[in-house]
Amino acid sequence: MLAVVSGIIVLVGGLLACHSPSDTPQQSPLEDLRAQVRQLADQVQQLKNEQAAPSVVLNHYRNSIGYVYGVYHVGFDEQHPQMRTRISGTGFLVADGLLATNRHVAEPWYGDPDATKLMDHGATPTLENLVVFFPNSPNPVRLFAGPISKTSDLALLRMENSGVTESLAVLPLAASPGPAGQLLMMIGYPLGTRGLVAKSPSEIYQRLAYRHDDIEMVTKLAAMSLIRPSTTYGHLGDVVGDKIVYDAPSAHGGSGGPVLNSKGEVIGINFAYMDGFSGSTLGISVNALRPLLREAEVTGKVRQTH
Repeated sequence: MLAVVSGIIVLVGGLLACHSPSDTPQQSPLEDLRAQVRQLADQVQQLKNEQAAPSVVLNHYRNSIGYVYGVYHVGFDEQHPQMRTRISGTGFLVADGLLATNRHVAEPWYGDPDATKLMDHGATPTLENLVVFFPNSPNPVRLFAGPISKTSDLALLRMENSGVTESLAVLPLAASPGPAGQLLMMIGYPLGTRGLVAKSPSEIYQRLAYRHDDIEMVTKLAAMSLIRPSTTYGHLGDVVGDKIVYDAPSAHGGSGGPVLNSKGEVIGINFAYMDGFSGSTLGISVNALRPLLREAEVTGKVRQTH
């Protein structure tokens, strides 16, 4: 499409060059034509910028989007846990030492009907382990509780001090989700460990495909530099309250991933999708993230990028 439009601009430009400036009767139509050519040229440049943006964004921010892995259990005092579950999700650097994700990743019993049923009878949920693996690093970073939204499926997690994160870029936040119809990209780890194994080279897939999904497997993937997020593209369909709706595909494990506009700014945080309808992936608006960041500032100085 760019080639066709560029060809039209060159053709029209050639026709304009054939007319002498002294042709007074043609001045007004020619000026209109020149204005249309300039407008077309601007649109072509905008299209080129939009096509180049995903590559630029991925190269700059990809390593700042981590794979969250953990284990939690629910049980009663002095009894063997009634349930024990592995969890996976996505998180991204949103400030110095802070990872943004979903509440159901930070508190995995949130919204879990089995856990809720036990908790209604007095059971207590406990996180046994929660870590994040960043691309190109073999070492996980431990995660600790941070501010939790009381109204949205959104949370911040604090990270232990680690050299792993020192060189990683903080993702910038958009001023607002922006208009419907705009192009967007979503980055995360759909299908969790299973998705990472499926993308691995054939010889590694054969070794790991039938192993248990545990911390040992994730550590092996990290050691082989196979912690790599997936990227999907789509359009913003609607903004309704604190939710955004878009058609970029997602799956379990992509929860907590950033939704970015063509400038590489976060416009939302992925949190759900509805089976059977490709246009209904759901995210939490970036506007809901700001109160949590302000809350985090109260208890510790953080660096943000706006």
